[in-house]
Order: sequence, then structure tokens, then C-alpha cells
Amino acid sequence: MKRVAVLTSGGDSPGMNAATRAVVRTGVSRGFEMFGVRRGYAGLMDGDLVPLGARDVGGIIHQGGTVLGTSRCEEFKTVAGQHKALAELRSRDLSALIVIGGNGSQAGAHALAAQGLPVVGIASTIDNDLVGTDVSIGTTTALDTALDAIDRLRVTAASHQRAFLVEVMGRHCGYLALMAAIAGGAEAVVVPEVPTDPESVALQLRSARQRGKSHAIVVVAEGSKLGAEELARYFREHGERLGFDLRVSRLGHIQRGGAPGAYDRLLATRFGAAAIERLDAGEHGILIGLHGSEVKGTPLSEIVDRSRPLDMRLLDLANVLAA
Repeated sequence: MKRVAVLTSGGDSPGMNAATRAVVRTGVSRGFEMFGVRRGYAGLMDGDLVPLGARDVGGIIHQGGTVLGTSRCEEFKTVAGQHKALAELRSRDLSALIVIGGNGSQAGAHALAAQGLPVVGIASTIDNDLVGTDVSIGTTTALDTALDAIDRLRVTAASHQRAFLVEVMGRHCGYLALMAAIAGGAEAVVVPEVPTDPESVALQLRSARQRGKSHAIVVVAEGSKLGAEELARYFREHGERLGFDLRVSRLGHIQRGGAPGAYDRLLATRFGAAAIERLDAGEHGILIGLHGSEVKGTPLSEIVDRSRPLDMRLLDLANVLAA
């Protein structure tokens, strides 16, 4: 009987629990003995593992966050930390590991795979910056959360003839900001991938005012060099030329929380089942992701040290639609 461990790592994403559930139940159905690792790679190094059966993962598909817990672990990035984790796995006769997480988590998975451990990664990050998948677990729920906030803020913006700067998460990837801007009908969007300056954004807002708009929304990705605070300061100093009273709203970690939507639950379930199926077929050292409508595996060696590029055609579309 194969003994397989599953862990969640890095930033939590809505749908991680659905993926864990699918991994465990699919594994049990194939005769595997399943274990959960608490607290991500930190827990793996500490040997913080617990047996998981089908009933142990009941009632979690709708829950946000991760019941296994997660962490960001600097020690695991060292060779000594990785050897410690491998030793813990071997001491329990565990034959494989499934890693649910984003870029940093999959870099860790690749490091273990390079040292001979059968590992399968599952793409899970609200940033949607992982190479090897069109969309990652948690992205659509985080986008829905951002969109709900933008819709609510637009009501206040319209009532008071104001402009709102809405800062969304995404680290150094502008995907969430761009998609939220398009779906929310924003008048401008600022993303890390495209350098801009305060005056350019101010021109977009003044143009919107001149076209008869009584309010405006600017979506700013948190990782942009031109951040929301700098923009707000510039607009305060040049308010007479802006034409709008300005407010700043940072969504922050609220985008990680909440129950996963239907799409993320289904995506996570497909990814989790596929991870076990690939392991059972003798495939490992891969990331499970979505390619079109198909769930496929991409070698982890093609994932590390890369980020999924932003589709600049969608940025052009956002600018056209802001008219």
C-alpha cells in the first residue's frame, strides 16, 4: 500500500480544502494510506503529520482557508531544511507528497523532487501567476470578492461624485487588478507589468470627467511601483486639476477569505483527483493545472523561477471599455 502525504503551503486560497478532500478521498478509493501535513513545509520538517481517512475530510469542501494550516518557511529553502523534511517522510515510510500551493510552494516541491521524492503539485494561488495552468485554485473566488467590493464602492462614488482608488492583491502580478477592472467597469487600472505615472492616471480621470462621468474607479495592483498611497498623495496635491474628490480603499487579505465559489470547488476537486491519478500511474515531478478545458500535468522544472505573463490584449480592452 502506498502511503501519501498532502500539504498546503504559502498563502491560503479559497478551494484548498476542496483540493485536500479530493486528494484524500481519491487516494483512499485507490487503496492509498493518506496523511495530512499540518503547517506546510514547517510542519513537514517537524514531523507534524496526521492520518486522514475519507470521513476526516468531510464537511470541508465549502470552507475557506485550509484545515491543514499553512506557513511560509525560510528554513525549508535551505538544503538542510529539505533534508530534514525528507528524513521525516522516510521515517514514516511515506512514498509520495502532494503540494497544494503557489510559486514558492511549487519551488519547494521541485526541490524535493530533484532529490528523488515522488511529488505532484496542485496549482493554488489567488495571484494566478503560476506557469502551467490557465487558472489556479482560489483565483475566481478572490476576483468575485474584489468585484463585489468595487460594485459597492461605485454606489458610494456615484452618490458623492467621488473617485475611488481600490487596491487589490496579487503581489507582482496584475491579473486580479486587470480582471477586476474589466468586470467592474473601472475608468483606469494600474498593474506592475506596465510602468505608469500619476499624471497619466490623472489624465484618464479628467478625461472621464470631461466625457460626463460623475464618478470613477481606479483599480491598483498592490505590487505596482506606482502604489495607491503615492497616487492618493499626488491627487491630494493636485486636486484642483483632478475634478474628483478622492478616497482610497485597500481590500487586503479579505480577498483570501470566505467560502470558495462553485468554480473553485469544482476546479480544486478535479485537480486533487488528478494528482492521485497521476501518482497511481507512476507520474510525478509535475504540476497539475488547467489547459483549456483539460486538466494536465506540467513538469515542475518548467514551473520554477517563472511567472505567468499578463495578457496585454486584455489591458488594451480595459482601456477601450473605459471610454
